[in-house]
Amino acid sequence: MNQTRKKSSSDGETKPQTSFVDKFLRGSKLRSSKAESKSENNDLKTIDVQHSDETRNTATLDTDTSVTTEMELESSLEKNEQFLQKLGEKAVDKCLDLNNCRLSTADVREMGEALNALPELEELNLSWNSKVGGNLPLMLQKFQEGSKIQTLELVDCALTLEDGVFMGQLLPMLQSLEVLDLSINRNIGGSLNSIAQGLKCTSNLKVLKLQSCGLSQKSVKGLDAAFRYLGELRKLDLSCNKELGGGFEDSPVQLATLGRLEVLDLHQCSLTTGDVLSLTQVIPLLSSLQELDLSANKNVGSSSENLLSRLRFLPVLKSLLINSCALERETFTALAEASIHLSALEVFSLSWNKCVGGNLKLLLETLKLSTSLQVLRLSSCSLVTEDVALLVSAIQTGHLTKLRKLDLSYNDSICDEGWAIFCQNVWLLKELTELDISLRPSTFRDCGQWFRHLLCAVTKLPEITEVGMKRWILSASQEEELEHFDQHQSSSIHFDHGGFQ
Repeated sequence: MNQTRKKSSSDGETKPQTSFVDKFLRGSKLRSSKAESKSENNDLKTIDVQHSDETRNTATLDTDTSVTTEMELESSLEKNEQFLQKLGEKAVDKCLDLNNCRLSTADVREMGEALNALPELEELNLSWNSKVGGNLPLMLQKFQEGSKIQTLELVDCALTLEDGVFMGQLLPMLQSLEVLDLSINRNIGGSLNSIAQGLKCTSNLKVLKLQSCGLSQKSVKGLDAAFRYLGELRKLDLSCNKELGGGFEDSPVQLATLGRLEVLDLHQCSLTTGDVLSLTQVIPLLSSLQELDLSANKNVGSSSENLLSRLRFLPVLKSLLINSCALERETFTALAEASIHLSALEVFSLSWNKCVGGNLKLLLETLKLSTSLQVLRLSSCSLVTEDVALLVSAIQTGHLTKLRKLDLSYNDSICDEGWAIFCQNVWLLKELTELDISLRPSTFRDCGQWFRHLLCAVTKLPEITEVGMKRWILSASQEEELEHFDQHQSSSIHFDHGGFQ
């Protein structure tokens, strides 16, 4: 999962005697008072910092507190102190980032008054603070109609159903809102109808992220009704909502009205055959689409032929991710034929689709015509030696010159001869920065003579920084070669071997 590479919310309740929000308000008052001199302002900030230091020292003397807890608290206090020191800057008036700040329940409840002291606030990030959940109305209820908020991020805040309902009521007041991220709040799915109603009043919205929010089929229909009011929307993320499957079946016609949509993420949504049929009619109409992610929808592998064939009507598509979609020969053929027309393609990922193995020749024309391709991922595609030979032929004829990341990992069927041919020619990819040829976790193999060719090729790649080689077994002489290479290589190149066997 792409965006779900995140930290968990902090639930810490330990607080210094003076609450974080009290300090925040004190700093705000200092900033707003024009009569006070700059030196006086700095003195008061110093007093606050010293007070926090004394509190931290007291906490250190508590023998019942573990070393880990003390370190976490010290880190949290330091972060808060750094934030307080910035309160005098104009940037804080417009941008407040409190993500993962260990806000306590008391802090959260007092935050409403603190936010009221920043009428010019444009960006607010409260993500990764679990105590926000259940207290959202107390925090944001003072936002008035005409608020200048443009960005509101509440990722993984343990929001409740009631918080979701409140959000629906709040949105009409946020006329300037451009970015709304409610991702990883699984309990708001039941309030999506309320949120969808509120979204109808946010005509300036450009980014809407609802990843892993417990969306259902019914939720999708509610959102679809709001789409025609969101003509400025550029990015829509509905990924990782496993109960969403079937929600697109009744032809989501309003989705087609998002003429400026550039990013559509539907990975891991359990899309059904009916969903794919409806999306076949809609996605080709999104002519501004630049990024499309349909990954991890395994049930569409046998029914996406028409959808994939119609991707040719997306002239500016730059990123196409269809990992782990259980593509069959027919659907892969349709994709290959359509991809020839995607001249702007920069990122192409087909990983975990076994049908690619032995059929890479179907993509040969695409590889030759994709002059902008920078990332090619073919991990766990059951590639065979003949596939590698075809890839090398494209490289030898001067194609794929812009390629920066190449993932051929978990393709254990490629023999030593195939790896030798590849390693002898990979040096032609002068802009390559990352290469992965790791074996799958259950497999260990001896490195062939091609390893020497790989080391030689790496010395000719000026941009290379990472080479993945997990589970390849080096002989004693090969280990010496690698050690000698590391000692004499001027640039920083990391061989990720996970400990050679």
